[in-house]
Amino acid sequence: MIFTTVSIAQDSPKSAHPSEPKSVTVPFTLDHDRIIIDVSIPLSNGTTQRVRAWVDNGNPELYLSRRLSGLVGGSTSCDERLCSGAPPSELIIGGMTITIGTGIKEAKVPVGDAPIALGLSAEMSIPSTILRNHDVLINFPDREFTIAQRGTLKFKGVTAKVIVNPANGLIQVPSQIENKKYNLALDLGSSISFLAADLFDKLSAAHPDWPHMTGAVGPANMRGSNDEPTWKLMRVDRLQYGPLFLTDVAVVDLHAEKGRMPLFEKQAGGATAGQLGSEALLNYRVGLDYAHSTVYFDIGRTFNVPDFDVIGLILRPEDDGRFTILGIAESEGKPSVAEVQAGDRLIAIDGIPVAGSTMGQVWSRLAGEAGKEHTLTVERNGKRFAVIATVQHFLGENGQ
Repeated sequence: MIFTTVSIAQDSPKSAHPSEPKSVTVPFTLDHDRIIIDVSIPLSNGTTQRVRAWVDNGNPELYLSRRLSGLVGGSTSCDERLCSGAPPSELIIGGMTITIGTGIKEAKVPVGDAPIALGLSAEMSIPSTILRNHDVLINFPDREFTIAQRGTLKFKGVTAKVIVNPANGLIQVPSQIENKKYNLALDLGSSISFLAADLFDKLSAAHPDWPHMTGAVGPANMRGSNDEPTWKLMRVDRLQYGPLFLTDVAVVDLHAEKGRMPLFEKQAGGATAGQLGSEALLNYRVGLDYAHSTVYFDIGRTFNVPDFDVIGLILRPEDDGRFTILGIAESEGKPSVAEVQAGDRLIAIDGIPVAGSTMGQVWSRLAGEAGKEHTLTVERNGKRFAVIATVQHFLGENGQ
């Protein structure tokens, strides 16, 4: 496979007002391994609206909630699944004005009151098409997001020359698995990593000793699609990602996401073998130097977050804020929570109601040290009952 580096045809961002900073750093919330920040949107009446925004460098599309789209104004057209509306002209992050740019002609708006992503509190996304016009630093260990005018940030860490689609800013990183070269996308808007189906199957067959399991628990429970209980997961023993040598990387078989690979390859502008999500890079400060097609990785800590030490439920957040149990992952060949059935509703965890929570909030309550017990309040056919569930060490050394 031949790797090439291309220069980026970027929008020319609006010059900062003399009183505005050239670089800002703001705190972020890591919600289900997704980066959420506060932004302000200027409105036509001269006021601003403060909202939560999802930093999604792995998607070129701008999403707005129905409410925010109405405040921004402009006409909206809809089909059965999605609406299109006018994007805001700019947004403000920490006192710095970010121009949306000509690369975004419209915003995607969910139908009705649906959120921009199930289980997420954000009312807009900040996609790669906006980020590509700036220097960006995502500091996972310190939970800080920095955005700056191009050429402003002094990045630290080891570097990788990457492939950037000049049309939308999507990034692919030259990588190796078992001495074979692949392109893997950098998608810090995804809570989990994916491998193309043929590569997943090949590695799985060659390494039955690597931890495997079925069922999208923890960070793999992305959005609660109907097929997530059947998703296959595996830990890749060793993966070279640019200059990094990552071990025990949790990946999902892209058989699971039918149609995702062709769509991503079309958006990325070239062949790819999958994507690396934020779960694999939580120990790093990741710098995105779009102007020079370079990504920086600065190690911030060496602690391995036990993201898969959880109760073995696969959940779907509903539009009304409730949570449906889609399935139960197995442990040692048996359902890990025997008393629960697919179709039940999860009402509370340890007495704390889950309605209206984000996926990240719910999964943080379902986590803990292996062997820890949580009391689940479950509803079935209108009747509620309590279940004592035990945290399992999924995708652990002994596999599943």
